[in-house]
Amino acid sequence: MKKISTLLAIVIMAAVFSAGCGNDNKDTIVISGKKWTEQYILPEILSQYIQAKTDYKVKVKEGLGEVSILTPALDKGDIDMYVEYTGTGLEAVLKDKAKPGESSEDVLKKVREGYKKKYKVDWLEPLGFENTYTLAYKKDSGIDAKTFSDLVPDSSSMTFGAPHQFYERADGYDAMAKAYGFKFKDQKSFDPNVMYDAVKNGDVDVIPAFTTDGRIQRYDLATTKDDLGFFPKYDAVPIVREDVLKKFPKLKDVVNQLAGKISEAEMSEMNAKVDIDHQDPKKVAKDFLIKKGLIKK
Repeated sequence: MKKISTLLAIVIMAAVFSAGCGNDNKDTIVISGKKWTEQYILPEILSQYIQAKTDYKVKVKEGLGEVSILTPALDKGDIDMYVEYTGTGLEAVLKDKAKPGESSEDVLKKVREGYKKKYKVDWLEPLGFENTYTLAYKKDSGIDAKTFSDLVPDSSSMTFGAPHQFYERADGYDAMAKAYGFKFKDQKSFDPNVMYDAVKNGDVDVIPAFTTDGRIQRYDLATTKDDLGFFPKYDAVPIVREDVLKKFPKLKDVVNQLAGKISEAEMSEMNAKVDIDHQDPKKVAKDFLIKKGLIKK
C-alpha cells in the first residue's frame, strides 16, 4: 500500500511539473527561422521589437530548418511564428504554381487564403523586401548581360554553379534551363556560402544568387533580371499561428508596425555584416532597429 501511495505521489508530482512547463511554454511566443544568415537576423528583429513594444515573453529557436521542417513545427505548435517568402509558401508548401509575372499582391492573397484554410496560420504584412533569385556573375569576367535571356546565347561556354538543393527543386535548374533554353557546358554543386566565393574566384561563371545577399555588393558581382518571370514573387512576410494571435492580442498590430520597414538594400547590408564582417545577428538586428528609430538604445 505504501509503495502504491509513493508511486501515485510521484506520478502526481510529475504531472504537475509537466503541466507547469506546458503553461510556461504557452506564455512564450516562440520564433524560429531557417539555417542561413537572413533567417538568423529576422527572428532577432521580430523578437527584439516585440519585447520592446509589449510585455510578452519571446524565445528564439534559431536555425530550426527549411520549410519542410518549419511548416510541420508551426502546424503542431512547436513554434509560433517565423518569416516566410510568399513564393516558397505558394509552391513548396501549398503546391500551387504562380503564373508568370503574377503580382506580389496576388501571390500574397493566395498564400493567405491557403495557409488559413490548411494550417490556421495568418500571413501578416510584408516587411518591405523581396529575396528572389538573380543570375549573378563577376563584373570583370567578360560577360555582359542585363537579363537571364541575355545569358542564353553564350551559356554553352559557361559553367553554372549552384547549391545542391537548386538542382533538386521542381522550380530549380532543370525547369529554369528549359524555360530559358540554357545549355551550360557544365554544372557544379556547392554549399550556398561557398557558391559566392566560387564565382568570385572564377571557378564558375554564373550562380543563382539571392538578391539580398550582401556578397553581391561586396564581391562586386553583376546581377540579371528574370525577364520571363520564371520565379514567383518571394516577398518576406512574418507568419503566425491564429491561436497565438488570439492569445496575444497586441501581437498582430505590433509586428505589422514593421511592414515596409526593411528595404532590399538594408537587408543586404545586414547580411553582409554577418557573412563578411562576422558580426553577431543579434547585434546586427539591434543596430538596425535603433538606427531606424524603431527601438531605443
